[in-house]
Amino acid sequence: MPKKLFSARYLIVVLIMAGVNASAQNKKVSGFLLQNEQQLSVFKKQYQAGDTTISNQIKSLLADADKELAAGPYSVTFRKTRVAPSGNPHDYVSQAPYWWADPSKPDGKPYIRKDGERNPEIYLLHDDSQLNDLCRAVKKLGFAYYFTGDEQYAQKAAGLMRTWFIDTATKMAPNFNYAQYIPGINDGRGIGIIESRALAVIPDALAMMQGSKSITANLKTGVKHWFAEYLTWLQNSKNGNEERQARNNHGTFYDVQVVDFALFTENDKLAKEVLQNRTIARIDTQFTAEGRQPLELERTRSWSYSNMNLTGWSMLATLADRVDIDLWHTEKQGRGIKKCIEWIMPYLLKQKDWPFKQIEPISYGETLTICSLAEEKYPGIDFKKVFKMYPRPRPWGDEHH
Repeated sequence: MPKKLFSARYLIVVLIMAGVNASAQNKKVSGFLLQNEQQLSVFKKQYQAGDTTISNQIKSLLADADKELAAGPYSVTFRKTRVAPSGNPHDYVSQAPYWWADPSKPDGKPYIRKDGERNPEIYLLHDDSQLNDLCRAVKKLGFAYYFTGDEQYAQKAAGLMRTWFIDTATKMAPNFNYAQYIPGINDGRGIGIIESRALAVIPDALAMMQGSKSITANLKTGVKHWFAEYLTWLQNSKNGNEERQARNNHGTFYDVQVVDFALFTENDKLAKEVLQNRTIARIDTQFTAEGRQPLELERTRSWSYSNMNLTGWSMLATLADRVDIDLWHTEKQGRGIKKCIEWIMPYLLKQKDWPFKQIEPISYGETLTICSLAEEKYPGIDFKKVFKMYPRPRPWGDEHH
């Protein structure tokens, strides 16, 4: 339902009867899931008023979006270097990144694991890059349309989505049966589902382009149908069941996808069930009362994985707001998102040196995105100090997928 159809009287009745705040209700109805529509509206007004800082950032965004106009389309059927064992070129295929040929074996098989070290062989397959290029492009084009109303951006995004999700000759089969296969060990595994988290940008991009004539009812129906089929596969497949049971960040991002795609396809009941019955239960396994994430700290890229997992939790908390579940303040025996953010703050503020293994340089982009998402939720945490030290991330930047 368009936002303009809400009368003041209707909103008051909704607030009294449902006990929700107006901004959350509007965001849910307008189709925004991970993006904050009210915040974007402020940025848009600042841009239209000629605010120098915002205008410069949007100018950079539009330059990126203009490049996307000439790029693509993208499909798992393009640049195919390995067809899945199914023989279907529409099936997504990728190779496990941390597995390498065994030098003691003539053919290198079975491969052996080197945690955190990417095998360059993975880049010989292109389904993953095609997926990420699609999501990056649709996101940029969605923002460009939102700020300018220029139809060329939405028209391009519509074409890209049609190629990936709808057109029979090029669309991806809605499964990840063959993601992150390990040579000599398997043809695919549940862990590969982490790669489809990039798709979470699509529902919000559609919301940002909802005023466009290019975003037709048939297009939205087709895209939602694909997501509904993929959601069914996530819930019922062998790989989906494996990933659902994952204890670390893989389990977190499995929940992110199920909840996001459920809300996108109007299955609020499923989203609530997952959040209440599975996501909250993960707190016991993933967090300590001190705020550490031990399953991520044991990795060779402990800073990267701690922030990645906390990003997933911030996304889940944002999605939970849409169905009136306050995950931001949910705690189990003192464990919760807030404690994890408080624990990581001294390292972000350079008050402490990171003492755990990190085989690549520390990056703060993801940490800053977490702080930006959590800022209004935790007034007791000094986020102002953070944003005096670092630039504040914007939702159209590359910190999000």
